[in-house]
Amino acid sequence: MAMLERIREDAAGAILFDAAVSPQVDADWFEPETWRARGALRVQGGGRGGVAVIDTPVGECVLRHYRRGGMVARLMGDRYLWKGADRTRCFAEFRLLGVIGALGLPGPEAVACRYRRHGLFYSADLITRRIADAHTLAQCLADGLLDGELAELVGALVARFHRAGIWHADLNAHNVLVRSDELFLIDFDRGRQREPGEGWQQSNLMRLRRSLLKLGAAAHGEAAFEEEHWKPLVYRYERTLRA
Repeated sequence: MAMLERIREDAAGAILFDAAVSPQVDADWFEPETWRARGALRVQGGGRGGVAVIDTPVGECVLRHYRRGGMVARLMGDRYLWKGADRTRCFAEFRLLGVIGALGLPGPEAVACRYRRHGLFYSADLITRRIADAHTLAQCLADGLLDGELAELVGALVARFHRAGIWHADLNAHNVLVRSDELFLIDFDRGRQREPGEGWQQSNLMRLRRSLLKLGAAAHGEAAFEEEHWKPLVYRYERTLRA
């Protein structure tokens, strides 16, 4: 289903939503306490500060508040420099998810997003449909479920996005979801669509490799990781990229 963008503006900011998913989205949708009062909120780990799973009129969704990471987080927290509505993190990610959906790629379905102005800065939130019954690739690795077959599926997943020119700014094992034999990429903050090119594609792939190694994928030695996991992943990646 094609995305049907609608924008609601007020003195505090604006809400951008997909009217094909929900004909109306109010400011209350972005307030965890609203859902908590209704008994329709639960918090699960993931991301900076976790994410809120909310039971909305359109089904289970994930509410994510944008927060900075690293050293700058101490100074800026959840504030970003205002450069116009179309350049907010939430509007950009919402629209990229629309492109991903239109391309038939397995990513989250955007429901709505919101920014709120604070002088020269803004804060932002994003709501997407929850991908049920899925575990992160990091969880699969921790549970000993990462084998050559799953590694190949991960390679094919990344290649599909790269073939379409979709660059993921933080490609790591926490942002790959595994559900049965179906995989998804999530969290496209700062991502964008660009001209396919070997340079950024390989750099993106190496980011995923570093993530896996950091999480202990080479516990039995890097040579074993190379043979059992990384070579199958790259084999399927290259095969899918050139399909």
